[in-house]
Amino acid sequence: MKILPVLFLWGQILSAGVFDAEMIPQNVDRAKLGIRILDQKELSFLEIGDVKFSEISDLAYDNKRKTLFMVSDEGKLFEFSAVFRDEIEKLKPIKAGELLKKNGRKFKKWRRDSEGMTLDGGGRLLISFEEKPKIGWFHKNSNAYGRMIRKYKLPKKLRYLKQYRSKNKGLEALAWHKQYGVLTAAEWPLKRDSKKFQTIYSLRGKEWHFRAEPEGNSAIAAIEVMEDGNILVLERSFTGYLNPFVVTLKKVYIQQCKKRICPARVLVKMNTHKGWNIDNFEGLAKVGKHRYVMISDDNDNFFQKTLLIYFQVNE
Repeated sequence: MKILPVLFLWGQILSAGVFDAEMIPQNVDRAKLGIRILDQKELSFLEIGDVKFSEISDLAYDNKRKTLFMVSDEGKLFEFSAVFRDEIEKLKPIKAGELLKKNGRKFKKWRRDSEGMTLDGGGRLLISFEEKPKIGWFHKNSNAYGRMIRKYKLPKKLRYLKQYRSKNKGLEALAWHKQYGVLTAAEWPLKRDSKKFQTIYSLRGKEWHFRAEPEGNSAIAAIEVMEDGNILVLERSFTGYLNPFVVTLKKVYIQQCKKRICPARVLVKMNTHKGWNIDNFEGLAKVGKHRYVMISDDNDNFFQKTLLIYFQVNE
């Protein structure tokens, strides 16, 4: 009776690693996309450094150290050695750990929902949390790996869970802007705001509003700052297993807002009902000039995958 579980576990261990993947429909006209897909991978690991690898929610890339950080929404931090050129030349796990409080203790289960991540101009690793809204600075290269150093003060309208549409629709995305500092966004608009408009917030108090995508339950999953200071936004829509899963990448022109609404341009819309073999994309990071990676959350589900797309935005 124990043979099947052992064989299954052995099969999982043998299949661990980074593998080529194909997510683009054969009939898509790639020349009409606003992005050029450079590489596609599936990440298959049971554990990295004795830490379970699953539910990746965001990415951050240190270009100097050639290090790709991954955070899971279970409060875990992973580090990969990564080299990006015309394709992914290297993607190898090197370290992992749990996110901890300043005192070194574990976060309570309902307060470790880490969703957004970025590196600021000083190389500090910043992570945002959803169910208990907060943004913290964490150790990334010391014996205190994964431990919080300090919390950042949030704008008043983002401080309390009751201001969000639900406890699972909080601070989903995080980025750092040379001009505006730390930027964040909730997954869905706040209770006080229209569902039709999404908002990006600077911790310095500035806001930018733009139209949400028309698909049902369209939500911000990640944001990243582009070369020209505008914002690359990852939105996703999931309304049920019988309906299409839609992932949208779009450029929001925060430098050109008129009447409080910023113009936006859709770069690509990936729709499972139109042949895109995608999953729950949640994370985004800039890895070079006009070049980015995005990653999916497998929801700790055997039937889902951790997928990574390396792409270039066509300018």
